[in-house]
Amino acid sequence: MRKSTNWTITTLIALGSLLILFPLYLTVSIALKNPEEMARSIFALPTGLHFENFANAIAATDFFTAFKNSALVTIISVLFILLTNSMVSYAIARNMNKKFFKGLYFYFISAMFIPFQIIMLPVVNQTTTFHMNNIVGLIILYVVYGLAFNVFVYVGYIRSIPFELEEAATVDGATTWGTFWRIIFPLLAPINATIGILSCLSSWNDFLLPLVLLGDPESYTLPLVQYVFQGQFSTDFNLAFASYLLALLPMVIVYLFAQKWIINGITQGAIK
Repeated sequence: MRKSTNWTITTLIALGSLLILFPLYLTVSIALKNPEEMARSIFALPTGLHFENFANAIAATDFFTAFKNSALVTIISVLFILLTNSMVSYAIARNMNKKFFKGLYFYFISAMFIPFQIIMLPVVNQTTTFHMNNIVGLIILYVVYGLAFNVFVYVGYIRSIPFELEEAATVDGATTWGTFWRIIFPLLAPINATIGILSCLSSWNDFLLPLVLLGDPESYTLPLVQYVFQGQFSTDFNLAFASYLLALLPMVIVYLFAQKWIINGITQGAIK
């Protein structure tokens, strides 16, 4: 039996796709135009492909230095997030019957409802006092700020793992530490992939925390160096959009290859 088409859903999907694709079209189109074409129309297709915009954007932003900084911060942050957040979540998940750990769980979850702008000034003051207004301090803050959401997802997933596996390991003489690394952590592979990818995206694309924290231009990440195109009275949109595409490309590639793990991991962590 042939199913009828749901035109309402089809229309909504089409409109949603248009809302996503149109800004992407503008970004690519502007990045390939020159200022004269921009003056005529920002919506028209470029009459010529000005790939020199990308070379000029790389030179203006010191792209490779910023890329190195972003890659360093992102990779180290993700590694420490996976190692530390999973251990904290394991301790909470296996002790939810105790008031301390249950209170700790809700304490972490409550942090999800506090906007960063509220604690921004105290964070800047404290990091400056402790001389942490650098890349190392930025990495530490990413690890700490990821706890709220990551604990929420990890705990839901860990509680779905049968406790009998750990009892069997204990009978065989394994310590709590050994049980976690040899049995539990390998079983966390789907959720580790999800947490790792989401943390990678947020660390790479973050603008506000590096803006208020980093003082040395040599340590600027890719989102920060985009400021170079904004002058007091004008903005070089062609070079700016070319630079935006260069900065976005690595994460677009990561997301395209890893989106199935994001969806599967969140579903398993939330439902289980």
